[in-house]
Amino acid sequence: MSPRPFIPWPDRRLRSPAAPVGEITDRIRAHWDDMIDTMEAMPGLGLAAPQIGVMLRLAVVDCSAERGQAVRLADPVIVEASTELRAHDEASPNLPGVHARLERPARVEVEFTDPRGERVRQVFEGVWATSVQHQIDHLAGRMYFDRLSRMRRDILLRKARRAGGA
Repeated sequence: MSPRPFIPWPDRRLRSPAAPVGEITDRIRAHWDDMIDTMEAMPGLGLAAPQIGVMLRLAVVDCSAERGQAVRLADPVIVEASTELRAHDEASPNLPGVHARLERPARVEVEFTDPRGERVRQVFEGVWATSVQHQIDHLAGRMYFDRLSRMRRDILLRKARRAGGA
């Protein structure tokens, strides 16, 4: 497979909820392969299908130090989140040149369909939890900066425009 280009902000697809995947087919597996290649080419810790123009509820996450440990998720849903928060600098290749420090739950349990087509539950902690939540936001048509105050979001978007990213 091969890396795919990113949809640039403010493309409306980045603000649109993705469609449910349902059955896992060879086409879905091929999307996951392209997404992993694209994520590795960034390099990044995760990728949601809408970021490359595929409007399906698909995501990949790989926060391993050695790489090659990508988790493939279809139709992910957070079923439990810790009250303990974790701060992390977040960014998106759809709006390059800017980032923001956000706090998210440090641990989440996520239900998703795996590559075998089975609904499973998996616990993600630390940076894995942050990345999974970031991708699930993308699947709902949300960007990380939507979690900022209006003032911080406006500053970030002005900075992105000055940098040529928006």
